[in-house]
Amino acid sequence: MINKKNSWFFYAVAAGLLWGLWGVMAKLISENVNPYLNHLLFTVGMLFSVPLVIKKCTKASFNLKGLLWGVIAGCFAITGNIAVYQAFSNGGQASIVIPVTNLYPLITIIIAIIAFKERLNWLNVLGILFSLPAILLLSGETLLFVDPTAFIKGIGLNAWFLFSIVSIFCWGVFSAAQKVATNHISAEWSYLFFVATSVVITLGFLVVGKIKFNLTSTTISLGSVAGLLNGLGVLASFAAYKAEGKAAAVTTIAGTLQPVFTIVLAIILLKENLSNIELLGIILAICGALLLSYEKKKSITLTKKTTKNYVTRN
Repeated sequence: MINKKNSWFFYAVAAGLLWGLWGVMAKLISENVNPYLNHLLFTVGMLFSVPLVIKKCTKASFNLKGLLWGVIAGCFAITGNIAVYQAFSNGGQASIVIPVTNLYPLITIIIAIIAFKERLNWLNVLGILFSLPAILLLSGETLLFVDPTAFIKGIGLNAWFLFSIVSIFCWGVFSAAQKVATNHISAEWSYLFFVATSVVITLGFLVVGKIKFNLTSTTISLGSVAGLLNGLGVLASFAAYKAEGKAAAVTTIAGTLQPVFTIVLAIILLKENLSNIELLGIILAICGALLLSYEKKKSITLTKKTTKNYVTRN
């Protein structure tokens, strides 16, 4: 049952599910669009979700700090998206780029512990230790496990690897910025500023000629739906942070469960096969999510004076 105490966990899982659905949709159009055109479709899709949050925004106040952090979150998310595509354009192999960039929750965890002073219990730490290898196992690329020597040799200080590092950093900061934004304003306002930032950046891409229109009606419709799902996932993650979810837990749960849902949905909808590596990753991901959701109950301790006053009144 969802209540105020554990609602953050369900929002984080919802974010993973929505991003998992986005992953399936993105597979259908990935060969037909470049990163800038993909971002345009992503933005168009998000605009369809704006009416869902406008009403709540009118009932909630906002301040400049929240606005600023919502914009910062949008800038880092989009920069991370472009960077990973640039990694591919500069010769990066998907079998290396995807597992490397999927480690972005590490950045959020570091920020959460150092800047936010978040404290994790030992079960949460164990959950992270389960989740990180799950992310690698569920990356969809098996070179790391089939031929680890080739994987390591493929990493070097070249352009694609530097773009991958930029992507890891940007996505990690994006998740942390989401948490800060929801400390000042509602999840709906945070999301609205995120969408507004995406629109402004899209217009910038159009002005400088980065977006080339060569689309079929199918690509437009599928891309827009994918953008809507991705946007709703961002909204769900904002809601998870607003519901007092720890940044380290929310980003790890959503980031780990996303490929789980993508794989399961791809098996059902696209008739893909499940490998033993992916099965192990799914098991680790679910265990990690459950461990990260655990919160110690706060015990109430009574001092002698408090006990004495209580007994006297009764």
